[in-house]
Amino acid sequence: MEDTSFAIHPGNKKEMPSQYQDIGNINNFKQEENDVHIICERGYVTIRFYRHDIVRIVMNPFATPSMQSSLALVKQPEDVIPVVQDMQNALTVVSDELKLTIDKYPLRISAYDVNDRPLVIENDKGMAFNEKGKVICFKEMNPDDHFYGFGEKAGFLDKRDEKYTMWNTDVYAPHNPETNALYQSIPYFMTLRDGQAHGIFFDNTFKSVFDMKSKADEYSFSAEGGDIDYYILAGRTPKDVLEQYTDLTGKMPIPPKWALGYHQSRYSYKTEAEVRELADSFIEKGIPLDAIHLDIHYMDGYRVFTFDNDRFPDPKKLVQDLKEKGIRTVPIVDPGVKEDPEYGLYQEGILGDLFCKYLDGRIFFGDVWPGNSAFPDFTNQAVRRWWGQKHQFYTDLGIEGIWNDMNEPAVFNETKTMDVKVMHNNDGDLKTHRELHNVYGLYMGEATYHGMKSLLSGHRPFLLTRAGYAGVQRYAAVWTGDNRSFWEHLSMALPMCMNLGLSGVAFAGPDVGGFAHDSSGELLARWTQFGAFTPYFRNHSALDFARQEPWSFGDKYESIIKKYIELRYKWLPHLYTLFQKTSETGIPVMRPLFMEYPQDENTYNLSDQFMIGSTVIIAPVLKPDTNHRVVYLPKGQWYDYWTDRQYEGGQHWLIEANLDTLPIFIKAGSIVPHGDIKSSANVADQQIKFHIYPSTGEDLSYTLYDDDGETFGYQDGLSIGLDIDCCFEENSVKIDVNKRIDRFQPAWKELLFEIHQLTIANIFYNGSHMNESELTFDNKTNTTTFRIAHR
Repeated sequence: MEDTSFAIHPGNKKEMPSQYQDIGNINNFKQEENDVHIICERGYVTIRFYRHDIVRIVMNPFATPSMQSSLALVKQPEDVIPVVQDMQNALTVVSDELKLTIDKYPLRISAYDVNDRPLVIENDKGMAFNEKGKVICFKEMNPDDHFYGFGEKAGFLDKRDEKYTMWNTDVYAPHNPETNALYQSIPYFMTLRDGQAHGIFFDNTFKSVFDMKSKADEYSFSAEGGDIDYYILAGRTPKDVLEQYTDLTGKMPIPPKWALGYHQSRYSYKTEAEVRELADSFIEKGIPLDAIHLDIHYMDGYRVFTFDNDRFPDPKKLVQDLKEKGIRTVPIVDPGVKEDPEYGLYQEGILGDLFCKYLDGRIFFGDVWPGNSAFPDFTNQAVRRWWGQKHQFYTDLGIEGIWNDMNEPAVFNETKTMDVKVMHNNDGDLKTHRELHNVYGLYMGEATYHGMKSLLSGHRPFLLTRAGYAGVQRYAAVWTGDNRSFWEHLSMALPMCMNLGLSGVAFAGPDVGGFAHDSSGELLARWTQFGAFTPYFRNHSALDFARQEPWSFGDKYESIIKKYIELRYKWLPHLYTLFQKTSETGIPVMRPLFMEYPQDENTYNLSDQFMIGSTVIIAPVLKPDTNHRVVYLPKGQWYDYWTDRQYEGGQHWLIEANLDTLPIFIKAGSIVPHGDIKSSANVADQQIKFHIYPSTGEDLSYTLYDDDGETFGYQDGLSIGLDIDCCFEENSVKIDVNKRIDRFQPAWKELLFEIHQLTIANIFYNGSHMNESELTFDNKTNTTTFRIAHR
């Protein structure tokens, strides 16, 4: 009845929340190196600096905080000893980058940068708790505050005036702007105010709530238990905040190249014959493909770590045959282990005491795809090692990628998950599922990733996950779950993926075409255009709905879809370079425009276009029967990628975009590399083409990154960094190319340079004048091209 109008019956009065108790006045404090311990009338606070620009504040109502952290935290505190000054009514705690002002009567903590710019200001409520163990922290909300992040949430880009719950939830339907808790819980956000940014990471694994909605001048974050445990990230740019947050929670590794290609999936490709036919169709039609995903029907009665012998009589040969064609196989692996005394995995789990249990020792069983199932207690290191090593079943077949689903964990019951009374062993530190629910998927991801890594002989594993917590980027790519084949869901995917990137999860994307409901040729074409530039690119659809392989809607749409899948492969050198930068900085590949233009108010809630790196704007068409759209171009000159027409920035433009066209704009003063159109990402480029987009009076530079795309050799310097510098002078262009890193020999045989909007000029390459016979000028496109053999 909750899904009917009964839900708003006036007689449905809800219990008022228990009255909160304020932490009260400061009674005493002491400093121990980089920690400041404060004792209040009703609680204890510890302040610890992790860097000069990152401070942690922890409040426990009952005891000195233990300073234990969730699995999200990977950083150890640096040697930062703050200067503490005790005044009559306040304390100040100061590092080189942050200043905390702590009022004594009662305790209120406010953070400023070294220039006294207000960052996080506690209002008259401060930190509090109630008799049920719930904790809450209140902060002032500035009229100019804009909020971003929060992981995987529906709605527009700017999250001001929203209220979000963090509780990993299996949501098949609906997905709409008011769908609150989804599969990922990332309790972190960034505030942009007057063009400058700071962040807060609330590392509490209980169900938590961020309320940016209830009051115009206040926001709060709260949790059902545990400590108030949050980090203030000083910023000052949006990129600074991302670097600080991912320094705390970890940077993503560089994915294997094949994982960046096009993936095809369906719930389900049910037989080996169907999978082979699918692969052959891609090859016959000349459509690039890097991975085929196997959903639950490949298994024997949905038992993980099995294949159905009737449907898949020879999985090893299938995997090997596909790999020879450049196609990887990615099977789904869920956490639920079927209750079956004749099933080896279940036997090991029972005999090894590896499953989640109640306090009295009873194993928790829940209904999922295999029926009654037990769930590994991933909070134990021994269980994670066991689960990770079980993936030898897959790696022995030649499989290098795994897809984790149902790992919220999802259970087919009224609560949609495990009983919160289940007790996790947690390596001897017992905790309830109520506390560790949100990190169950993260623990499973760690087990899977490290297990695969240890089994793949130096090759990079690929892991895709539905559920996670802060820090999930260290292990897995994320897809946004069971969306639907609605134009509204295509629109919703842009800000959702951007906010995931702003939450540290750079490798993310939606199911292209929509998972449930019936797609159409036009919707699939437009979604594929967008998907070609999402960091993760997979087409996935559900049983009993229209098929949506690239050719499913006829030749007209197939040709457009193929064009944009091919475009993905042309752009891979640039995308791969950006992923390498993400692995170092945490700054995402797919970015909202405000990240590059934080002073431009037009970008603050711009939810229907995005950037790839710092110089490319993608503006998908998001409505049916639409051949034009408005595009906002920030300050500067911009080139239309398709026509080379130049547009003046700082204004909105009405852009023509027939069904064949995805609006793409390149900022003047940029260099963008392209590779070959090829069947899969691991086919080496024979040439790299550098598109050079001049800007009046501006020198250009770009560093192309490459490595073998398969192993972790890059961590030992087995890579190449090619520096491209371009200087425009009167009637001459000077291009210099130098190898900054040179411990990897790529396969490129030549480098091409295409200078846009340039008539024939004197061109110098590494100091040598290019003869006119070596140059090609295209009157139609007004470009000059030359090629250099690569040694």
